Amino acid sequence: MRLRNIPGARDVIAGHEAVIKEEKQWKGRWDQVFENDHPIRLEIGMGKGQFLMQMALQNPDINYIGIERYSSVLLRALERMNALEEAPSNLRFVCMDASGIGEVFEKGEADRIYLNFSDPWPKARHAKRRLTSTAYWERYDGILKEDGTVEFKTDNRELFDFSLEQVVEAGWEVKACTFDLHNDEKMNQNNIMTEYEEKFSSKGNPICKLIAERKR
Repeated sequence: MRLRNIPGARDVIAGHEAVIKEEKQWKGRWDQVFENDHPIRLEIGMGKGQFLMQMALQNPDINYIGIERYSSVLLRALERMNALEEAPSNLRFVCMDASGIGEVFEKGEADRIYLNFSDPWPKARHAKRRLTSTAYWERYDGILKEDGTVEFKTDNRELFDFSLEQVVEAGWEVKACTFDLHNDEKMNQNNIMTEYEEKFSSKGNPICKLIAERKR
């Protein structure tokens, strides 16, 4: 269950230099935030930040932005960052709902999007809220470069099957897919696990992953 109401979380977020406030003003100008023209990659629903921090540390020539809706969850990520001996300079955070990414990023401004263990929104009436619904593929199309990709991991097979269908319905195509990531030598190469991935895989749950791109 996600943490949502830690007293003082919003104050900490507002005062942290790694968190971008008034994010809409940076649309089309994120290179100025990082002060370089390196590729920009997003994780939407980043949780406590384990995956993204490891990515940033391993790839200093790529800029990463973590998007997290809940302030109390983002607070945990900031605490993790503060505990590092040296925080990565190529990592920023935004506290916002992912439905608004088109107001924050310009067309072609990102080259990859990561979706890791997203909320499954199990009720049918909430399907449009799923980060792999056609509504979100349209949003991703609006901010990714022409050859940009979306990578999605989950242990929820129903959500994964739904996502595969939505990729096709949205006019995208599946570039790579596995229903058991940790036993797929090719797709598991250099895989960085999230907190949820460690938890679920330790219980024997197979991890599904897909990589999607626009049809050429």
